[in-house]
Amino acid sequence: MIIQLQKSTIKTHSKITITGSKSESNRLLLLQALYPELDIENVSNSDDSMVMSKALASSEKVLDIHHAGTAMRFLTAYFAGKEDRQVILTGSARMKERPIEILVEALNQLGAEISYLETCGCPPLQIKGKRLSKHKVTLNANVSSQYISALLLIASRLENGLELTLEGTITSMPYINMTLDLLNQIGVQTTFKNQIITVKPKKDDLKTKTLTVESDWSSASYFYSIVALSPIGTEIELSFYKKQSLQGDAVLAEIYQTFGVQTLYEDDFIRLKKLNEVNGKNIALQLNNSPDIAQTIAVTCLGLGMRCHLKGLHTLKIKETDRLVALQNELQKLGAKVTITQDSLTLEDTPIINKNVVIQTYNDHRMAMAFAPLALKTDIKIEDYRVVSKSYPTFWDDLESIGFIFSK
Repeated sequence: MIIQLQKSTIKTHSKITITGSKSESNRLLLLQALYPELDIENVSNSDDSMVMSKALASSEKVLDIHHAGTAMRFLTAYFAGKEDRQVILTGSARMKERPIEILVEALNQLGAEISYLETCGCPPLQIKGKRLSKHKVTLNANVSSQYISALLLIASRLENGLELTLEGTITSMPYINMTLDLLNQIGVQTTFKNQIITVKPKKDDLKTKTLTVESDWSSASYFYSIVALSPIGTEIELSFYKKQSLQGDAVLAEIYQTFGVQTLYEDDFIRLKKLNEVNGKNIALQLNNSPDIAQTIAVTCLGLGMRCHLKGLHTLKIKETDRLVALQNELQKLGAKVTITQDSLTLEDTPIINKNVVIQTYNDHRMAMAFAPLALKTDIKIEDYRVVSKSYPTFWDDLESIGFIFSK
């Protein structure tokens, strides 16, 4: 199914409310399963969080989590320590290609009993829940932070807690800090020193019983791109956001100053305002702490005729698709010259953008949403447009409300 976006001009002033962060929501949903007295407000309405919530509440033996990578990793850890429970975790064809061996090996080091049913190192997994009494494990620090967070989230319910040693350069540090901060908020004791994370077992009542999820900064990225590609003076208000965010993608506020976008922090929302046109034609960014916004930034640069060099993107190769290859393919359709390595993307400045190009999404919600703002520059078509429901179900409705013109 294709959505056809006409070249559009958006309203000068708009307001959008974005649902809670998927990253925060999924962490808190798992903690709520471990601590049922915990209440959560502003939970994400994304497919991924719905799948996570449903799986945690299910008594079925086979749990299909579809494309939800975060849910697969977090649930693997959760059910590994769920005594007297046996489950099979499976998912989409792409999910069955996504590696999970590092997490499985770490859990097995703690005493878990997890085996592969098809391809070694990938889902589907058969998990026999057990009491996990061992408490020391070592991981390479440059792996997906979701492996690390999965272990940390269950750690306070392990018999002896957890001592996790990280070796090498740490990837996506903000997501690890997010997990530790949420644990601290409910009264779990943690330390992070010399690349060793310690989580103490929790026996007493929760310190905090209600937590409110901040809105999703990754979803905000598309509106940053929209404002950057709009005339000077364009403003969009986004709720609910705070200046001291747990989310690594909050770095958007700093990055998009380069594209002429100012972020103003109000009581519970941010205002994005286009102040000026871009001054330079080149940008180089290290995105190892916020790789999910790479697609949005690359498309923004294309729309502004800028050159960009984005580094720290090695985790993009194991997402819903190989995002580096997917980006290269689709940017080239639009007339761009793009080169990629195992962890970087370089886009040359592109003075003319091809019209009526059909963008393939590769079952990846971020491909659809990252390319949509280009409708401010040219007519564009996007395949499988409903894939956005994975993280942002109301995305197209919100675009229409601010002035985008399209037909489905």
